[in-house]
Amino acid sequence: MRFHTRKWIKPEDLNPNGTLFGGRLLEWIDEEAALYAIIQLENPRTVTKYMSEINFVSSAKKGDIVEIGIEVKKFGRSSLTLCCEVRNKMTRHTIITIDTIIMVSLDENGKPYPHGKTQIEYVSDRLKDN
Repeated sequence: MRFHTRKWIKPEDLNPNGTLFGGRLLEWIDEEAALYAIIQLENPRTVTKYMSEINFVSSAKKGDIVEIGIEVKKFGRSSLTLCCEVRNKMTRHTIITIDTIIMVSLDENGKPYPHGKTQIEYVSDRLKDN
């Protein structure tokens, strides 16, 4: 799993129990998955279609740093299937796992658009072609 983003838990990220609010974490995951898919598919009109069961394993508290990891599971015709793990950088405990996140590439009319991608591409590799 590649961990791309880190978030610092601040007071506005907490629930009434004083731990990380699950909705905030899901917002961060959705944004990270979208950014990852947009870069991979090279289409800014890429949206979340599906998220599988979400498994909260542990939590985080104010001042902790969490890392969001994304991994590609499969390239579809117009989709990219990802999985996600978020862990507490301080304790190294897993906070949440999501087995399947499906992102879909859309055309200008909002219809699924074939992206033609079959494997992960890194920005550094794309720059070598220029």
